[in-house]
Amino acid sequence: MKFTVIKKDSRTKARAGVIETPHGEIPTPVFLPVGSRGSIRTLTNEDLYELDIKIFVANIYHLHFRPGIDVIKSIGGIHKFINWRNAILIDSGGYQIFSLSGTVKVLDDGVEFTYPIDGSRHFFTPEMAIQESLLIGGDIIMCFDECVGYPAEYEYINSAVERTTRWAERCKKAFEDKKDKNSQQGLLGIVQGGTYQELRKKSLHGLLSIGFDGYAIGGLGVGESKDTMYNIVSFTCDLLPEENIRYLMGIGAPEDIWRCVEYGVDVFDCVLPTRNARNGQVFTTTGKINLRNSSLRTDFRPLDERCGCVVCKNYTRAYISHLIRADELTGLRLATLHNVYFMSSLMKRIRESILEGRFSEERGIFLSRYLGTGENCG
Repeated sequence: MKFTVIKKDSRTKARAGVIETPHGEIPTPVFLPVGSRGSIRTLTNEDLYELDIKIFVANIYHLHFRPGIDVIKSIGGIHKFINWRNAILIDSGGYQIFSLSGTVKVLDDGVEFTYPIDGSRHFFTPEMAIQESLLIGGDIIMCFDECVGYPAEYEYINSAVERTTRWAERCKKAFEDKKDKNSQQGLLGIVQGGTYQELRKKSLHGLLSIGFDGYAIGGLGVGESKDTMYNIVSFTCDLLPEENIRYLMGIGAPEDIWRCVEYGVDVFDCVLPTRNARNGQVFTTTGKINLRNSSLRTDFRPLDERCGCVVCKNYTRAYISHLIRADELTGLRLATLHNVYFMSSLMKRIRESILEGRFSEERGIFLSRYLGTGENCG
């Protein structure tokens, strides 16, 4: 995997680049939709191609259990299994496992947990996460890390940082031992440390001593304030190597993306656009709309008059609101199509503004419209 910075903004730390993967080039900054089980809910691969999605996130935790790594491997990997021609980032499943809370037992060797679907007990190790991610053919693979919630005691977070660093070293070894030497697959380390700058620095220095193709910032967006999150992102980006990918995990609100691109983040992922869509909320250039709001019953405008997606070209707020309130699956699909298009278009707008030297101006225009109306349906 290769990453190249094409252009840096002259007034901020924003940058535009290109990631080269085994399944194509990915312009950055980029937002990755989350398709944990190999699918963006309600959308087809053809939809994603039309939306110009170059990469999405799948998750080894979910794929391990359903359909099973052996099934995916037997047909030749995840790309053949789901018939997808673009890139896939494989998350290690650390966050999903640690979110199981009381069923999780953390050991130095790995993590024991109860699978909630059938109550069976399982044990995941860093080596297992990497080997399975390689077996199914992920283009970009994440290290297995220990995720910590918020708030948490300093000593507990420090212990998690040290364990994450040890696990990262094991992940790197497993990656180098099992990877096809001719493959361009990449491995990313994950910086942890909660809201403590000194622990973030400690985590990053440990990862840098091992060496990865890029570095992710994990453990944010879990309850801390926006200002605290921004502070940690800015602090961490300043310490990250300029030549490597900077990936902010789990953050996807449009205002957060503009702010964190300003700090130098290249890659984002989050369930927010698709999950919100399934709950009846869509993004527009003038703020978010709650489609369950009865005031939309006779609103015959498109979701967003500035949007060029197939939904806004063909359907009204009133119709989509009716579908959502009537629990029609078509409503979920239309809302998801719109939100994924919105995020894809947003990233193109951000990238173009960097390349054309007008990032700060474009950010100001977007945020004044987007935050000016907040939750207003108009």
